[in-house]
Amino acid sequence: MMRRAMPAALAIIFAIVPLFPSFIALTSVDFPGVSLVPRPVALAVLGCCGVLAIYALAMLVRYRKAGTAPLLVPLLAVFCAGVLAGIAGFDPAAGTLFTGIGGLGIIWHSSVVRFYADRHAAAAIYWSFLTSGALAAAAAIAMVVLRYPPQLYAIAHGRATGTFVLPGELAGYLIVLLPIAYAVACVARRRALRVLGWIAMGLGLVALALTYSRAGWMGFAAAVAVLAAARSRHGLRGAAIALAVGAAAVVLLFNAHHDPSEDYTRLSIWKAALQIADRFPLTGVGPFNFSRLYAVVRAPDGDPTAFHAHSLYLTFLVEFGIAGLVAIAWTLVRFVAELRRRLRAAPTPDALLALGVAAGLAGVAVQGLVDTVSVVLFGLWMPMMGLALAAAKGADPFLTRE
Repeated sequence: MMRRAMPAALAIIFAIVPLFPSFIALTSVDFPGVSLVPRPVALAVLGCCGVLAIYALAMLVRYRKAGTAPLLVPLLAVFCAGVLAGIAGFDPAAGTLFTGIGGLGIIWHSSVVRFYADRHAAAAIYWSFLTSGALAAAAAIAMVVLRYPPQLYAIAHGRATGTFVLPGELAGYLIVLLPIAYAVACVARRRALRVLGWIAMGLGLVALALTYSRAGWMGFAAAVAVLAAARSRHGLRGAAIALAVGAAAVVLLFNAHHDPSEDYTRLSIWKAALQIADRFPLTGVGPFNFSRLYAVVRAPDGDPTAFHAHSLYLTFLVEFGIAGLVAIAWTLVRFVAELRRRLRAAPTPDALLALGVAAGLAGVAVQGLVDTVSVVLFGLWMPMMGLALAAAKGADPFLTRE
């Protein structure tokens, strides 16, 4: 009886991802953006995540099955590296919230892998994720068109942001959403779900364009390139075209809706990040402690403040140290190997769903070269790895067409 609630639980957690960026307002970090979600709502969402995690953990223990969690050990290694970095860092309390959310992500990941094949579970995931994504994209577009709220429009220089605090956060979310929407639109058995996929894709493309996120555009181009390389007869040519279009958009709209003074600030931030990593190489300075150390080592003409290292990989190196990077590399290598193994035996519809998820992950990995997107780290990375693995193994036969 309790297990029958799992599809609904998975649907809820995938649906509330657009509200995750508001968690930053629950910390003491002075973030450079506007959170539209009131603090009580953010606390309620966080509480909902906690309740769902308790339920999911109970179900995982009750219905444990050998071989259903191939990434559990490396993911736990990442979590332990974060805990160690926090304890050894400059402010253990600073990263407590998001370290805990990372732990919830492991439970979420394991639940997707274990229960994806339950009747209605996979369909519930895609229905909720695409509906939520379409609404989030539509809201972001409407806010740009209406220039409302004015403080968000002003601080973002007219770029689409919505509930994601920063335009780059929305871009990262859309990079993951769009390939999944395309895959669902192509293979879903129910016509309504296919239509939802195309609607989410259309709204998502418009919202992504309006973010004017150069890292986001290149990340999406990389996601398209991965899909083209894997699925089309002339895959390498299609991948090259996708990357060329993304590069052209970045070059032609280099300063669109950006403060030109921001163009070279990342160079000084990267230099400061390398200096911090050189001083604290093993366990880093602790989660969310980059800004504290940046103020000490920044160049005199550098940006006065920096929330993170403006590179996912540099941020991990600075805050988690070499120990964290090794754990993350182990996780990614294990994920790629397991996904390839499962794809060899996957039917075409399931393979396309898995590749859609994997393409989104590849896209945010490219975006992460020059940006750090918290909604990807704490809301999408671990669960989406689980979704890719689960989709490759197959699900409810009523989900996809032959």
